[in-house]
Amino acid sequence: MAVMPDAVAISASAEQLATVKYDANGLVPCIAQDVHTRSVLMMAWMNAETLRMTLTEGRMVYWSRSRQEVWRKGDTSGDRQFVREAYYDCDGDTLLFLVEQEGKGACHTGEYSCFYRAFGAAT
Repeated sequence: MAVMPDAVAISASAEQLATVKYDANGLVPCIAQDVHTRSVLMMAWMNAETLRMTLTEGRMVYWSRSRQEVWRKGDTSGDRQFVREAYYDCDGDTLLFLVEQEGKGACHTGEYSCFYRAFGAAT
């Protein structure tokens, strides 16, 4: 049996959290990147609640726009993401998390990364 990664909480200040700019729907784009390979795994959305949950729990928690609900990555699939580092960009309108990916990968298609298709490549 594989050893489960430890969850790592990230302590963000109120000032840092106030820097995050949400869109009209209260959402901010979030990129998850593999901490070891640096491969971009996926892009999803967070709201203020799921950002706080992610930082506190040390597991990636997103907002599902299609289901209009909190989505804790891996609760259904087992393909969980454990936070290792967290960043916000210069404008505060995009988040980046370096994660340890557990299981098959990040993509609901079964691929390791959601970015497995290239323009100009044979299909």
